Amino acid sequence: MASSSPLPPMVEAALAAGEEIERIYAEGCEAEAKLDGSPVTIADRHAELIILERLARAFPVIPVLAEEEACAGRIPDLGTRFFCVDPLDGTKGFLQRNGEFTVNIALVEAGEPSAGVIYAPDSKLLYAGARGEGAFRIRGGGASEAIATRPRPAAGLTGIGSRNHAAAGTAERNAALGITAYVPSGSSLKFCLVAEGTADVYPRYGPTCEWDTAAGQAILAAAGGRVLALDADGRETGPLRYGKADRRFENPHFIAWGR
Repeated sequence: MASSSPLPPMVEAALAAGEEIERIYAEGCEAEAKLDGSPVTIADRHAELIILERLARAFPVIPVLAEEEACAGRIPDLGTRFFCVDPLDGTKGFLQRNGEFTVNIALVEAGEPSAGVIYAPDSKLLYAGARGEGAFRIRGGGASEAIATRPRPAAGLTGIGSRNHAAAGTAERNAALGITAYVPSGSSLKFCLVAEGTADVYPRYGPTCEWDTAAGQAILAAAGGRVLALDADGRETGPLRYGKADRRFENPHFIAWGR
């Protein structure tokens, strides 16, 4: 990583949050329902506090859009450069104890994620990437491995999608895209599997928010892929954008492509 890279403090924040998540995961905890019906736990809240403190220390002038803060109505003036944080993406996987939950931290500049970190605490698997720096993976605290999307296979695409949130009609849409194999996965690890060349495409036809996708989009872009918004008819309309003026931060449907 370049000396001016934002990634090292982002990685440190993700690892620290992940350590706290794993501590609570081992002990067990109860879930509460948020206003939208989605679950939240003390692991979400503790991890977010750790990330906010770490980012404020390293980047005191850059505002942070964080999921639990936003859900509580505490949203700073974001401007054109801000961090986008989901402290525990895949809370359902956390509660189901399937290991498929992550810490997501992204830096957004002029509406597009420019750097991202995704850390899966249970598997000790970290992905990161930044514009101009490429993307990499670290397993279990070991050496950094460069990752990249793979060329389109001639025999058909491997698609990846949500284990818990598959929308009606997903199978038909996947077939129309040329997907012949399908891998279910939870949380933002779906972006990472496309970024490392395990899968080719991740179509998403259900609801997501900016903190669900920003880190994955940054990593996938750094690995040679792209994330495109879809209109109501399923047509690609350009890169998925961030910092929406309505301050609800809901994404349209999108498709994440490898090379």
